[in-house]
Amino acid sequence: MASLLGSAVLLSVEILLTGIVGYWIVLTIAALFVARRTPDRPSDPTTRFVILVPAYNEEQSLPQTLASIRSLDYPASLVAVHVVADNCSDRTAETARASGATVHERFDKERRGKGYALDWVLRRLEERTEAYDACVVVDADSVLSANFLQIMDVRLFRGERVIQGYYAVRNPERSWSTALRAVALALRHYLRPLGRMGLRGSAGMMGNGMAIAKMVASQHSWGGSLTEDVAYHAALVLAGERVTFAPDAVVYGDMPESLKTARSQNERWEAGRWEVMRHYGLPLVCEAFRRHSFVTLETAADLLLPPLSVVAGAAVACLLGAVIAGTPFLTGWALVIVTAIAVHVLCGLILARAPMTLYRALVFAPVLVLWKLALWVRLVFGRRPETWVRTTRTPER
Repeated sequence: MASLLGSAVLLSVEILLTGIVGYWIVLTIAALFVARRTPDRPSDPTTRFVILVPAYNEEQSLPQTLASIRSLDYPASLVAVHVVADNCSDRTAETARASGATVHERFDKERRGKGYALDWVLRRLEERTEAYDACVVVDADSVLSANFLQIMDVRLFRGERVIQGYYAVRNPERSWSTALRAVALALRHYLRPLGRMGLRGSAGMMGNGMAIAKMVASQHSWGGSLTEDVAYHAALVLAGERVTFAPDAVVYGDMPESLKTARSQNERWEAGRWEVMRHYGLPLVCEAFRRHSFVTLETAADLLLPPLSVVAGAAVACLLGAVIAGTPFLTGWALVIVTAIAVHVLCGLILARAPMTLYRALVFAPVLVLWKLALWVRLVFGRRPETWVRTTRTPER
């Protein structure tokens, strides 16, 4: 009886994993057939951009970000840089002014976080009747590719209203932890958005390197979610918008160098996803069936699925359990699932043109999987973070 019960549990878990991994494989196949280069614009650029840089105690990282903005291959007369020094206690505001940016200093200890800061500065720009066509959100520890605004200009010219660039890791060689983060972003921020474009879905928002048409930005509030980008995307899709993906417009961000320093960031991400899932999961599913909308249904599916680390850990556990139980059919099925996950990862690295550093870092993947599983279990069954906490990073020089 115990053996039958164990086999039934394994079978149920493998059926669930097959659905999740099957969805990722469909995205992988779709990504192979999507154009990854934005066509040239038939005329000179005309889009007026305001670049919004939310910053909390970023005096060390901010200069490299503002330098990369000044180096963009785009007419300077069409670009205005606005830095939001949000509850800062260092020289972030002075550093931004010295670089020629317009600085907005905000002090609100109750409503802290990027979402609140973005809503606040957008209202200020509206009150000042700032002339712009689209805003670009860039984290204060990031570097933009020189063609970033050119790509966004072309896509806005073609009628796209919300565009997500490829948010990549700037320092993958710093440690095996940052290299594995780069692997994760190659999948989450490159392959899957590309696949969603191939399926005519909505690419999602990654919190950094986003261009938003003024009409959309003025109509939708960011709010105070721990993962403001995920919540904003869900709200946009419910409102009938669709986010597109620009793989050739790249924003590079610094990442924590160890799992210890990455813990607060990962806890915030996962807790934020749970929060957004509770708030938007059911409405997205209901709207998908009411509208017969694939975009809405696919957005709900992406929101409800667990992280790759959790799925990979569960798949390996099923494989080991099936081997111990001596059930060849379930063993073979679990092996297929594990193989499909490996194919998904390798295809993501190949499509993102990842350096060999990332392939070598896969040796440490089991450590990351166990760490992420423990963190995920704590968040599911324990106390979750409720406020935003700054993640410690060492800026790349």
